[in-house]
Amino acid sequence: MGSQLKVYKSRIKSVSATKKITKAMEMIAASRIVKAQRKVAASEPYAKELTRAVSAVAQGSGVQHWLTTEVERPTRAAVLLITSDRGLAGGYNSNAIKAAEQLTNRLIGEGKEVVNHIVGSKGAAYYGFRDRPVERSWTGFTDEPSYADAKAVAEPLIEAIKAETAAQGGVDELHIVYTEFVSMMTQTAIESRMLPLTFEKSAEESAEVLKSALKNGPEVLPLYDFEPSPEEVLDALLPRYVESRVYNALLQAAASKHAATRRAMKAATDNADDLIKSLTRLANAARQADITQEISEIVGGAGALADANAGSE
Repeated sequence: MGSQLKVYKSRIKSVSATKKITKAMEMIAASRIVKAQRKVAASEPYAKELTRAVSAVAQGSGVQHWLTTEVERPTRAAVLLITSDRGLAGGYNSNAIKAAEQLTNRLIGEGKEVVNHIVGSKGAAYYGFRDRPVERSWTGFTDEPSYADAKAVAEPLIEAIKAETAAQGGVDELHIVYTEFVSMMTQTAIESRMLPLTFEKSAEESAEVLKSALKNGPEVLPLYDFEPSPEEVLDALLPRYVESRVYNALLQAAASKHAATRRAMKAATDNADDLIKSLTRLANAARQADITQEISEIVGGAGALADANAGSE
């Protein structure tokens, strides 16, 4: 029984050390979430106003531009998947990869060739292990992405959508898959098409427009005068639009990853607490068994000695 007690004590010591690590990682992730949330909040007004400006130019001018015009028969689509460089984040990476797989299957079902672009070593490792072709991959900045990182990711995507033929690396559509930060407890893997741009209003926006029309009369659209030309304005605006979308997606993914890590580490810490309590009970039972056995041996030895003394008399 003594050896069993040593095993329990050794396991308790090991689990306690693990608990300290997971608790520290939980606190680090919690502090990083706050910073990531601030960056997401700071990036959204710029992205929203830039999208509004692009929409105004595209809709106000009526010009046919390569970033706003649907291809009649699209044959190639680029998919940008954003994962993390590190694990220990529960189902964060697997959910994003699953969403990308579903999107890829849908695009292939539509007869389109899919060109993969991956952010994060976890996604790159997943595709590499399965020998799937990856056009470009980026790693090393998923925890704290900067606008320069987003620009580096967006540049080849913009060049691909601008290229005219598949031999030049051209694509007809650009999709992005990332994890949206909803709350500390909820992060959702989503996919959306970035290019060509669509200007369909959401249900909330349509409701606001209808409410405004009923209250103030029909909305009068402003007239725009473009200088030097709508095409050149779109050439300047739309690459910035793609960069801002990629940057916002990187920030959303970073905040989601930290939240997932915090939740996973909290669960690991709680499990370590439960395991320590269970091992402590087993160790106490083993110790009590040792004590009981020692008492029994003492009592038995005393009884045997008493019988021996009585017999000698």
